[in-house]
Amino acid sequence: MFPIYKKELHSFFKTPFAYIITALFMFLFTLSLNRGISDINTAKMQFTFADIFATNLFYFAFIVPVLTMRCFPDERKFGTEVLIMTSPVNVFQFVTAKFLAIVTVFLFMMTASLIYPIITGIYGTVIIPALISVYIGFFLWGVMCIAIGMFCASFSENSIIAAVIGEAAMLLLTFINYFVTSEYFSAHPKLQSFVMMFAAEDKFNYFAQGIIRFSDIIFFITVILVFVAWTVISLEARRWKKG
Repeated sequence: MFPIYKKELHSFFKTPFAYIITALFMFLFTLSLNRGISDINTAKMQFTFADIFATNLFYFAFIVPVLTMRCFPDERKFGTEVLIMTSPVNVFQFVTAKFLAIVTVFLFMMTASLIYPIITGIYGTVIIPALISVYIGFFLWGVMCIAIGMFCASFSENSIIAAVIGEAAMLLLTFINYFVTSEYFSAHPKLQSFVMMFAAEDKFNYFAQGIIRFSDIIFFITVILVFVAWTVISLEARRWKKG
């Protein structure tokens, strides 16, 4: 499994890809930060960064599919998927290695964003417990999106199509709580309550408020494990279909 993980990291960091994605993430983060600063009326900054990360949930719907779109379609494009599938590494290890590599890139992006709390702490005040909470929430949100994006890419032959499907899934995930407040769902309260169980943004909002609930952590971990498992099943079905 480690050789595949290493190969994936090499494909990200030995090319401009990871750095371009990180630069884009930092640029969007900077825009959100500047907007937050412009809304402050006091002379001394006091940030939890909650609003900034909440804004980046929307931007992330476009960034994550770019990270995940190549993970399986490129293997098929260059004919390396067959070699990997027939190697001693099983499908679970194959998927896990790719998943961990993308999560590593995401951690690199989040680490780069720490420069903003550091600068803010020098010139103002950062509420550390709330900052830690929102970072935990954003990390769980990002890993969940990665798992969903990989699942979308697992049954696509084209990386662009995988990215489009992934973006559609991310946008649905981001705005599901707005859909359930529509007139149709309001007329069906039981259905509304059921769909609201999957409103991940509402769960992230607790982290943004500095509230770490065990139930929210379990929700994100469960969704991550489910989509990773579905990705494994998707690739296993593909392998058996091809004989």
